[in-house]
Amino acid sequence: MDKEQAVRMLDSLKNKEVDEIFVSKQDFMIFREVIVNREDFKHYRGIAQRGGDVKYQYMDEPRS
Repeated sequence: MDKEQAVRMLDSLKNKEVDEIFVSKQDFMIFREVIVNREDFKHYRGIAQRGGDVKYQYMDEPRS
């Protein structure tokens, strides 16, 4: 995964094109670098999966 692919994945999640995205353990650090720098960072919810993968969902209301 590269940063451009991470941005596309996050945009498709935000635009409701997909309900959730999965990020593998080996791609997490690149993905994290992109997501934490987004203006709408608090709208994304990451749910840890067994084995180190993470499932992300987009929430209409930002988390606190």
